[in-house]
Amino acid sequence: MADTSGWARFRRSEAASGLSMIGLPGIYVILLIAVPLGTVLLVSFFTDGRTETGLRTALPVLTLQNYIEVWTSDLYRALMLRSLTVSMSVTLITVLLAYPIAYYVSFHVPQSKKSLWLFLITIPFWTSYLIRVFLWKVILGFNGVINSGLMSIGIIDAPLTAINYNVQALVMTLAHAYAPFAILPIFVALEKIDRSLLEAGQDLGETRFMTFLRVTLPLSMPGVIAAVMIVFIPTVGDYVTPDLIGGGRLPMIANAIETQMLKLNNRALGSALAVSAMLIVAATTLIFLLLNRRFLRSGGR
Repeated sequence: MADTSGWARFRRSEAASGLSMIGLPGIYVILLIAVPLGTVLLVSFFTDGRTETGLRTALPVLTLQNYIEVWTSDLYRALMLRSLTVSMSVTLITVLLAYPIAYYVSFHVPQSKKSLWLFLITIPFWTSYLIRVFLWKVILGFNGVINSGLMSIGIIDAPLTAINYNVQALVMTLAHAYAPFAILPIFVALEKIDRSLLEAGQDLGETRFMTFLRVTLPLSMPGVIAAVMIVFIPTVGDYVTPDLIGGGRLPMIANAIETQMLKLNNRALGSALAVSAMLIVAATTLIFLLLNRRFLRSGGR
């Protein structure tokens, strides 16, 4: 009877209520996130089961050789460096362009028309990501819209080759694709700012620009951080855009993972590449968050 009453008390407790709330989401996270990541981590320490002649051995063995190859290979270091450079460039351009748009919608668009503006901003979500990438390929292509337009009005005699199949085209395409992901969190953060704080700053003699630097920007930083994370993390792992816009000439780390996993069937090395990329991205993200926290503290003083 004591056990039964104890169970009844536990079911009525706050702990049981909390467990019931996180139970299904927790199972979802474990099955769809933790288990796949754990599997990739485990496989990364195996051999691919092949001998030097290409034949498979009976059982794979645990080894660090995959990570040694990943971290000592000039090829993979170059691909990771290119991925980080492209992703940081895309993030910087996207956030710098997204902030003024979000600021304008939040502070200068009438309340009755904000929904319309947000609707227009989210229109790109209505089409497939692949379709948007293909459209940029059409725009920037050898016989694309830009080259055809410039040639038709006589500005150039031959199609430009500098606007396609390069890093600039890749950055431009990714920045356009992820722009709504940056605008929306910044807009939400700006909407939460108490307007009386801005009025108080100006009443104390601050200019609009200094009020923005000392009040608006620090208070909107959570949205900026969210935008940076939302843009930076997926662009590092993008492999479709480099294939289409880069024409296969600008592979990134995700393309190397795809090659090892799907084309070469070397899941062990592909898993080691994936884990290494995740660790580098996590470390880069942590450094950014620490620098941002220091910036906010110094700004507060």
